[in-house]
Amino acid sequence: MSQPVDVRPGIDERLARMIRLETVSAELETRGLAPFHAFRDLVFELYPHVAAELEFEQIGDLGLLYRWRGRSDSRPLILMAHYDVVPAYEGEGWSAPPFEGRIEGGIVRGRGALDDKGSLLIVLEAVENLLASGYTPTRDIYLAFGGDEESHGKAGRAVSDTLRERGVKPWMVLDEGGAVVDAPMPFLKVQSAMVGLGEKGVVTLKLTADSVGGHASAPTGLTAAARIARAVDRLDPNPFPKKLPKSLRAMLRAFAPRATGGAKFAIKLLSAAPWLTARVFAKIPGEPAALIHTTVAPTMLAGGTAHNVLPAEASAIINLRIAFGETVDSTVRRVKKAIKDPAVRVSIVEGNDPSPESPLDERFDAIARAVSVAYPGTLTAPYLQLGATDSRWYHLWTDGVYRFSPITMTAAQRASIHGLDEWVETESLLAGERFHREFITGLPE
Repeated sequence: MSQPVDVRPGIDERLARMIRLETVSAELETRGLAPFHAFRDLVFELYPHVAAELEFEQIGDLGLLYRWRGRSDSRPLILMAHYDVVPAYEGEGWSAPPFEGRIEGGIVRGRGALDDKGSLLIVLEAVENLLASGYTPTRDIYLAFGGDEESHGKAGRAVSDTLRERGVKPWMVLDEGGAVVDAPMPFLKVQSAMVGLGEKGVVTLKLTADSVGGHASAPTGLTAAARIARAVDRLDPNPFPKKLPKSLRAMLRAFAPRATGGAKFAIKLLSAAPWLTARVFAKIPGEPAALIHTTVAPTMLAGGTAHNVLPAEASAIINLRIAFGETVDSTVRRVKKAIKDPAVRVSIVEGNDPSPESPLDERFDAIARAVSVAYPGTLTAPYLQLGATDSRWYHLWTDGVYRFSPITMTAAQRASIHGLDEWVETESLLAGERFHREFITGLPE
């Protein structure tokens, strides 16, 4: 159990100040490094004990690495987060300017409140409060913060590579991911802390086709634009097989004791028949379907220079989130097979295979114990992370990588991530600080 500490007031204002720094990594070329360096300096201002007592190192332009020395340097803990955000524009329909950091009614609003400055803040809050109390952890703790997670995560990878090269062998890595939710499944209303054991892979493909240009009044044959349109259309319905990863079977088993009535029967049936579960989930739009097969999302189309000119080239960008059992290479093969057109070139823009699933062992149990203190009565359950995080770089060289943000998120809040009106409750930030404080002080020797 965590020792009593004084928790500083003003947690909401500290998050608001972070939000006001427009660390939009996708706009780095136009904005420059100034907002990112200002964020680094703000951390030192807001957390004086962190600044004075932790060893700090900047890795490249955007990687921030802090080391809190414990009683042992063997098998340290790595706590991760990122401080960059996706773009947001006031004219999009936000109820408050996205970078104002407005505080009202126990809520902090703004881009990054959930993804991921809120998660980064509660790590620093817990560490600062423990340092102020004179606490020394049982083992070294690294705080690893990336500044371009939303733009391919080169900074996160550089931090990971640095630790690997130095021979650091972590006991556990904890990054953003699942949250505390009130309805983990459409038919199950149980407050649950969802801990990601692994994450789907991601690959971005470019489909390109050529054709003879000319005037649009006299088209001949299949134009480049039409060929690309047909290729994209052939990727729907989803051509990938449906499979149930082991982490989802474990999730269903965890839910079973808390479910009642028809939900209890449904969960028992689904956990006993993985093939049936995969097909049932595939029929539920959104997250359930995405959990059991590779998703296909056309995101960009291009071609042509004028409305009355046949394009000599047309292209489409397809973003796929790769399910377990598939790889980047197998995904490309399936896409080519579904398109059935050798005249459409398929090239890889970027890609990563799925991360391995971490074990349900003492490290998962440590998360569950801290959840029980910060959110009494909440069930801790494993699941599969849909989005890519910087933690994927650690799976290349260590096991025990988990994804959990100890913040409550309703369905509406989850929809606001990368969307409109992102917000977090102050009470949830305080509970998240309590989670990290309990987690750190409960680390085994």
